Formats: sequence, C-alpha cells, structure tokens
Amino acid sequence: MTSGPPLVARTHDSIASIAAETWDGLANPDPSRFDPFLSHAFLAALEDAGCVGPGSGWRALPISLETADGDVLGLAPTYLKTHSRGEYVFDHAWADALERAGGRYYPKLQCAVPFTPVPGRRLLVAPGPEAEHTRRHLAAAAVEVAGRAGLSSLHITFATADEWRDLGAMGFLQRTDQQFHFANPGYRDFEDFLATLASRKRKAIRREREEAVANSVTVHALSGADITESAWDAFFAFYMDTGNRKWGQPYLNRPFFSLLGERLGERCLLVLASRLGRPIAGALHLIGGDCLYGRYWGAIEHHPFLHFELCYYQAIDYAIAQGLPRVEAGAQGDHKIARGYLPATTYSVHWIADAELAAGVARYLEAERRHVERARDMLAELAPYRRNGGTAGAAGEGD
Repeated sequence: MTSGPPLVARTHDSIASIAAETWDGLANPDPSRFDPFLSHAFLAALEDAGCVGPGSGWRALPISLETADGDVLGLAPTYLKTHSRGEYVFDHAWADALERAGGRYYPKLQCAVPFTPVPGRRLLVAPGPEAEHTRRHLAAAAVEVAGRAGLSSLHITFATADEWRDLGAMGFLQRTDQQFHFANPGYRDFEDFLATLASRKRKAIRREREEAVANSVTVHALSGADITESAWDAFFAFYMDTGNRKWGQPYLNRPFFSLLGERLGERCLLVLASRLGRPIAGALHLIGGDCLYGRYWGAIEHHPFLHFELCYYQAIDYAIAQGLPRVEAGAQGDHKIARGYLPATTYSVHWIADAELAAGVARYLEAERRHVERARDMLAELAPYRRNGGTAGAAGEGD
C-alpha cells in the first residue's frame, strides 16, 4: 500500500447507505470473533428505528477510505454529535472549559457504537500486513473530516488496545477507564466456577441465587424465534421503567427491539423472570463470537438479588455452557467483583482542534491514567478467587 495509488476519504449520510456486505466484510472478517454491535444490522437498526437521526443528537456520518477505483479499504462508524449523552466516556468538563473561553465544543465527531459502552474495533480495516498502515490513514481521514467541517474534536471511544497504542503514536490524546468482565478459562459448569472461589464468596453467591427466585420467581432464557413480540413488549416495559428512573430518558425505543429481533434474533439472549406467570424483570444479552455481552436490564418488581441473577449469574451460566471465553457486563459497578467479574481496562483516543484545550486535557489524562491503573490494581486485590487457584488478577486489557 505504501507505494500504491492515493486513497480517498468519503463521508456517507447513514450506515444504511453502505452495502451490508461491504460493511460486514470489514467489521466482522472473523466469524469466531463476531461483534454484533459493529454489524450493519445493529447499526442500521438504530437508524431505522429513529434512535439515531433527527432529534437524537446523533447524526450518522460514517467515513469510508477508498481507492480511486472505489474499493473500500476502511470504514469508521462516526457520528456528528450535538451533545455528549449516550457515550459513557465523559467529556462534559472539556466542553465547559472551551465554551467558558469563548469557543464552541459542539458539534463534535464521535467514532463509537451509540448508547453502548462495549469495547471493540473502531477503525474497521481488513486484517493483514497493511492493516496498521490503513488504520492510520483512516484515523487521519477522520481528523481531516472534523477539521474541514470546523468541528471542535474527534473522539474514538471504547477502542481496542492496539488502536489506542497506534493512534497514541500518531499524537492522539490517550484515555483509559475500566469495566468488569468475567473470564471463562474453560469451566465445566457453574459449580466448577464456584469451586475456584474463596469459601465465603462461594456461599454468598449460592445464597443470592436462591433468594433471587425465592418468592415464586422463575427464570427462563429466550433466543431467536422464541423471542416473540409479546416478550419484547414485556422487556421494553422493564427497560423503560428502570431507564426513566436511572437516566431520565432511555435512548432506545420500542421499534428498535423489534428490528433487533428481526435482524439479529439468533444473537439475542433475553433472560426473563416471571412471578406467578407474570413477567416482572428481564435482561438482554447479545451473543458474540467469543463473548456474551450484557446490555440492558429492567424490572417492575423488586426482589433481592434478581438483578444479579439475570445480569451476571445467568450470563456466566450461558457462557460456560456455550464455551464463550468472556462475559462483558457493561459499564461501571465494582459490586461485580464479588460475583466473579474482574477489572479490565478500556481505551479511548481524542483529537482536539484547540491547542490550549488539548494541552490542558493532555495533562489531565496523564494523571487520570495513573489513577485508573492504581484503582485497577487495588480492585483486582478484592477478587473473590482463592489465592492458590482460580482466576486471580485482572480480566485483561480490553483487546
């Protein structure tokens, strides 16, 4: 590539305007590591349901990197943002600083999966010896798009460790944070996992699972065609009830879940809890090639530990049964450590046009990275696993 023809960057007005086979060929070239959130089906469903688009503050503006002949070598899921909601990498203080100085922070360019704090590739290029070179071209093209449009900044969030290192070498500002992931080294079943825990932690988990279903509660998991529209109706009621209380305004609407079931139903795992035949709570997970992703939860009745059962323990059960090496249970929550989920570093990179703001943010991020690393090491010490066996230490580096 280094001696080949020049590459051309193009912007598009939607994910849907790019052919699904073109997008998926770069987003998921390896089925064994399939990432449902990067799939054309998931991203286009957000647009088609209206979760992304007019009035949402997220305007799809994907970037393609092409040869002069129109061969697509790279793609980036980029969005023009007029706020900082639904990103889970917080830059409100940066916006305030620029606007107090008389600048304008919004709109900005965001490279991410909307409303989804899931780590994964963001600069989608074909694997091979030229991948790093193409990725750098694509990152530079995204900066050029932001600069030409007079945008304040470009943010590539929940990227891979490789992207973070590579773009850091290009001069991007580097940021870290952490989530909590479950690592499955090949457990035979849930009891095999419990056997690796300290006795007190093992007993606590057994007690939580028993109490979660003590009050005539039953739990069942659905996927594919078994997730009917009535099941989506029930889950959406849970999602809205919890979302309204936690966030004020949930990001996803009811049509999105129908589209998700229609287009990625075999990748959906909907765990529902019922009491006396009436659905009362649910957790939606998406099934990747090498990971189970916990995403959305809601309940209309409170039962002790039911959240842990549907979101964490059922996910561990499923991952073990299916031989999936990881469970990612979403953002935040150091309470997950006692349930076997360990700290894992997440990564983002940032380009800021204003030199003075960029310098201040760089100083802040240097201190923040040290804090994140110290916190990660301290939290890893709280792992419930026996010191002479089991999965001790951190869950990994997010790549």
